[in-house]
Amino acid sequence: MSLDTVENAAKTPDVELPWAELGLKKDEYERVVEILGRRPTGAELAMYSVMWSEHCSYKSSKIHLRQFGEKAPQSDALLVGIGENAGVVDVGQGYAVTFKVESHNHPSYVEPYQGAATGVGGIVRDIIAMGARPVAVVDPLRFGAADHPDTKRVLPGVVAGIGGYGNCLGLPNIGGEVVFDACYQGNPLVNAGAIGVMRHEDIHLAKASGPGNKVIMYGARTGGDGIGGASILASETFDDAKPSKRPAVQVGDPFQEKLLIECTLEAFAEKLVVGIQDLGAAGISCATSELASNGSGGMRVELDDVPLRDSTLSPEEILMSESQERMCAVVEPEKVARFLEICEKWDVIATVIGEVTDGDRLEIFWHGEKIVDVDPRTVAHEGPTYERPYARPAWQDALQADDANKLPRPSTSDELKQQVLALVSSPNQASKKWITSQYDHFVQGNTVLAQPEDSGMIRIDEESGLGVAIATDGNGRYAKLDPYHGAQLALAEAYRNVATTGAKPLAISDCLNFGSPEDPDVMWQFVEAIRGLADACQILGTPVTGGNVSLYNQTGEAAIHPTPVVAVLGVIDDVARRTPVAFSEEGQLLYLLGDTREEFGGSAWSQVVHDHLGGLPPQVDLERERLLADILISASRDGMVDAAHDLSDGGLIQAVVESAMLGDKGARLIVPDGLDAFTFLFSESAGRAVVAVPRSEELRFTDMCGARGLPATRIGVVDGDAVDVQGEFALSLEELREVHEATIPALLA
Repeated sequence: MSLDTVENAAKTPDVELPWAELGLKKDEYERVVEILGRRPTGAELAMYSVMWSEHCSYKSSKIHLRQFGEKAPQSDALLVGIGENAGVVDVGQGYAVTFKVESHNHPSYVEPYQGAATGVGGIVRDIIAMGARPVAVVDPLRFGAADHPDTKRVLPGVVAGIGGYGNCLGLPNIGGEVVFDACYQGNPLVNAGAIGVMRHEDIHLAKASGPGNKVIMYGARTGGDGIGGASILASETFDDAKPSKRPAVQVGDPFQEKLLIECTLEAFAEKLVVGIQDLGAAGISCATSELASNGSGGMRVELDDVPLRDSTLSPEEILMSESQERMCAVVEPEKVARFLEICEKWDVIATVIGEVTDGDRLEIFWHGEKIVDVDPRTVAHEGPTYERPYARPAWQDALQADDANKLPRPSTSDELKQQVLALVSSPNQASKKWITSQYDHFVQGNTVLAQPEDSGMIRIDEESGLGVAIATDGNGRYAKLDPYHGAQLALAEAYRNVATTGAKPLAISDCLNFGSPEDPDVMWQFVEAIRGLADACQILGTPVTGGNVSLYNQTGEAAIHPTPVVAVLGVIDDVARRTPVAFSEEGQLLYLLGDTREEFGGSAWSQVVHDHLGGLPPQVDLERERLLADILISASRDGMVDAAHDLSDGGLIQAVVESAMLGDKGARLIVPDGLDAFTFLFSESAGRAVVAVPRSEELRFTDMCGARGLPATRIGVVDGDAVDVQGEFALSLEELREVHEATIPALLA
């Protein structure tokens, strides 16, 4: 087959190109022709198809995502916001922290191990590209029904992939979640997050400036794995009738990535890099077009100089390949030799593949012939924008009217006790030790808190004790009932989880997982969730620094629950003052902070006991969340509390059982006046936490709560070797631990 050059494309306007097979719509292809003033070459078509995919261009979501900028709260901490590889915040003492969450959902269903492993690798490269040393990863996960046979295929592979890649990189895994629900059966959610640390002056951006500067590709060779990869896989729904997409999943090599990290950081330290971009989704197509578009606008690339694993790859395949562990740097000519020297030292392959030009075109050559001649902005930033139709679903009112508060409740103390045991042993509330024990939490020696704490915490300065905390949360059941408030509840819970450890929430990243945007019901859920998040961020003062949109999460007609996952990053002046979840000493007084109402819509109790989803989720009071956080942070800093745990899935009883088992200390609970035992134990009202207060601090603590107007109710004491709800039942820690820890191993045996 003869090479399809730019010259040839101009002469042969009637040649049919496989635009539909590459995921473009007819009008999108026609728009490419209009932009170029001719038909595209095969290589140009490859670039536009991956860069204009849903995964890369956000064509269905970007008009709504603007709210995060338009409604952004004022923040002195924000150093780099939306639009770069990852957001950056100022955490004090000259340190900056970069963090981000992304999805690798579809690849992880097709090939669980590699899909999850390369999800970790990709998010870590985003962190490196900002100029930071990666210090930790987190992994919010969603799987199908825990007892479904396919969950046994997907979950162990995903967990092994995350653990294998992260452990080999020497990065502690400090947080995340594992949720089971039948709605994720054919579409698990594998979201991966990473945190990196740098000094303010070390921040790097993705831009190619300075005509004559060299474009250097370094890292792994380019292979046939991942051609189209995430960019195509994640831009359409799954359909069992289509051929296997296994070859589209990238293959990861964490040892290559470790070399890439050290090589890149050394080049940064010597000030050798003008601009940098990792090669993730859309590979070379993305790196070259984004670097050129963000910089002076011109670039010439010699595709023959790209190091290959497979010499039979066509130029189109090279441009679309998403082979892992690759990066692109822009380097001044006089610094190229030193850059290549550092790469050689770290055994990293590096090749000059092009240079920045003073024009405004991205030109790519193959065997001396020009095969790409485009305005890079049209590839990277000016793709199609859709205003998809959306409308409140016809079934939404009936779903909300099916009130969970009217479900039958336990009528005896024994029934109440049995429902507590059922809750504690249910897959979503049971111990995830079988999963988290496969991750290294403490490598590098700076982990202060990790699973199953409310948030992970990392020390970033040994001398002062300065640290950061991160929590990820999302409740698809709440969001299905009410996507606006469901998204706010996800943010509120992550915000609260950071505050319970004593850290001050600063900013958020999000991963918005939804079904097909071509379904008006799904699009309404998506629009409402974004509106809810943007409004809540304004009130909580936490700007969105970046994130990810993952659409088409459905198989056939069945979409997942709308699942906005929110990561909140917080800062703590001294990690020695952190507050853990575990009860530590007998005699500590237990206080419930916040108001408890009859709120069971979307609750763990309604799911476990009645297999029911209906009604309204808990009310959201964001001003109360701010007040609660302020008090938890002050109490932690001033030594007024010895333990704290947020109340969310499973309510008070789940939180108390977890704190008791972690500390191996029992608790005696007294049902407060005005509440019945059932509501006291199982309600999922938001804006609440349980704290263990030393007797010596009780007066100071209650005075602070009273002065600030936060309800604080004494509900018991740390005591004995059982969780004893006075007048109702007692469950020994041994019995609770047995059922809590047996569930996941039994399901996956």
